[in-house]
Amino acid sequence: MTPTGIARFMTSLFKPLGEQRIHLLDAGAGIGSLTAAFASRALHDQAKSLDAETWEIDLVLRSHLTETLEGCQEALQEAGIPFNYELKGEDFIEAVPARVFTHAILNPPYKKIRSDSAHRQFLRLAGIEATNLYSAFVALALLSLKEGGELVAITPRSFCNGTYFKPFRKMILEQSALLRVHVFESRDHAFKGDDVLQENVIFHLVKGKPQGEVVISSSRNASFLEMTERTVPFSSVVMRDDPDQIFHLVPAGEDPMVEAGIQAYTHTLEYLGLGVATGPVVDFRLREHLRQEVGKGCAPLIYAFHFVNGFISHPKQDSKKANAILDNDETTKWLMPSGHYVVVRRLTSKEEKRRIVPAVFDPKNVPGERIGFENHLNVFHAGKKGLPPKVAKGLAVYLGSTLADQWFRRFNGHTQVNAGDLRAMRYPDLETLAQWGSRVRGSLPSQDEIDALVEGKFNVKD
Repeated sequence: MTPTGIARFMTSLFKPLGEQRIHLLDAGAGIGSLTAAFASRALHDQAKSLDAETWEIDLVLRSHLTETLEGCQEALQEAGIPFNYELKGEDFIEAVPARVFTHAILNPPYKKIRSDSAHRQFLRLAGIEATNLYSAFVALALLSLKEGGELVAITPRSFCNGTYFKPFRKMILEQSALLRVHVFESRDHAFKGDDVLQENVIFHLVKGKPQGEVVISSSRNASFLEMTERTVPFSSVVMRDDPDQIFHLVPAGEDPMVEAGIQAYTHTLEYLGLGVATGPVVDFRLREHLRQEVGKGCAPLIYAFHFVNGFISHPKQDSKKANAILDNDETTKWLMPSGHYVVVRRLTSKEEKRRIVPAVFDPKNVPGERIGFENHLNVFHAGKKGLPPKVAKGLAVYLGSTLADQWFRRFNGHTQVNAGDLRAMRYPDLETLAQWGSRVRGSLPSQDEIDALVEGKFNVKD
């Protein structure tokens, strides 16, 4: 159920509705909060007429939705504005609307779509690749709009980055112009009770419109108090040379250091000859090969609990999880040759100060010909082998910096740190990384020392 304040804010993003004959789509309508708010806006703007098509599959909600629609009809018709509505009870994905709409307003359901599901097949027939119901609803609604039609939706922020949502980002940018994005800084307010641990966004699209500047606004929660707002070129939202078309959503008030650092550090991992991948060892699939102690015929197995002061400390005594994995014909393909690596935790809690938590794997501290990195880690490597020692340590310095953390938060709005997101960042050159790495001894420097190193390579005023 969309809170009233959010519904009103969403309808305020549409262009003036006066003198228009409006055909509105509200898919996943719930009890009709969004349609009611839109009807109120149409009444205020004195639209010529309003036809609403609402979709809701839940029987209980549909009874409340009917009451809402009847109330809208009564209010608008008293003001001399014709209002007609149609309530659809079918599955929105399996029964795509046949008509064309001028406006769409959505608070779509949040649920993953299995690759072998009927929903996935229906979407592919429509030319849509979607991994979650919310992106599928938005994509279908956008396709149902006329040229110049407007769409406003509230969704989780997860579509802004990540490999799975790349086709969705590409589709909406090809089909429409992004006019505005509003970011909720709190992860639990707009979707309270849904256990969605990520930030939420409201965005406004216009189908077929040439892309121009984008308004980025933010508020702590749905009260919209102390809202900040800034207008930026589209290239600040989606970098020109980014094949993944990741959205960078930076509200007003960002530290100028971040922008200066982004201008200073411009290299991709590919350009540097480096890579990052998810740890290959999925422990529950190789359970019979796991061992508590590193014995003969075993390779060290690295988990996040082996992180100590920015380095891997192994083994860990009295651990509930394994410290080793057998090195045999069945496991060798999941192991990596010994060398210097930088590992980053894939999952962080929402209370942690840093989204990126790095550690250096130094083979002097953890002997073995091959190493197992568990699946909840990301591993920085050079051609699936170790990095130069000083580069590895310098890379850990950079990843542990405030600059890297703030840059990452520009496009990552949840608690996962995926390899694709780390590839999307930009990095210093190898010489700079090696210079930083030469200063690292038995542990990473303090936060202040790290930030002084990273920020000392560029001038904020520039």
